Amino acid sequence: MLATVDAITDTARLLASLRDVWDEEAVDELDHALQSAARATDDGADDELVLAAALHDLARSPLFDASAARRHDEVARRWLTPRFGERVGWLAGQHVAAKRYLTATDPAYATALSPTSVASLRAQGGAAVDPALLEHPWWADAVRLRRFDDAAKDPLARAATIEDVLAVAERVVRRRESR
Repeated sequence: MLATVDAITDTARLLASLRDVWDEEAVDELDHALQSAARATDDGADDELVLAAALHDLARSPLFDASAARRHDEVARRWLTPRFGERVGWLAGQHVAAKRYLTATDPAYATALSPTSVASLRAQGGAAVDPALLEHPWWADAVRLRRFDDAAKDPLARAATIEDVLAVAERVVRRRESR
């Protein structure tokens, strides 16, 4: 029970800290997180994928050292895994690899990236395909998460609420505890 309370409290604090943190021009990181969760929900994603979508950019929070943003995918994986399980952490941790993959394999994808995403892609090593990831059983969901991420930059788009995300987080933790 304490682990559940701590994970939910940590997540609530983290989400609240994303308000007025800007990476993209159109939405702050909290709206980006909540829109990502809404896109995942709209697509019928399971709770683990919805949670990973909501929290994939958590390293942009001022609760982390500023250097965390450079390897934000790895920071997300390390923060999420002990709280919500291997799959949630892995999915969030692969959103950069999925962007690199989609850029390498989908010609239309690269032209649709925001200027901020194009700049970060350069810093992340550019377009690339990691063959080992293609064989991973969760890879298709990592690519789905990337698409939710890319669609979550519209100031007029519907978003989940913090309470919605916390309810998903609680279900994920309770499911883990019942195993």
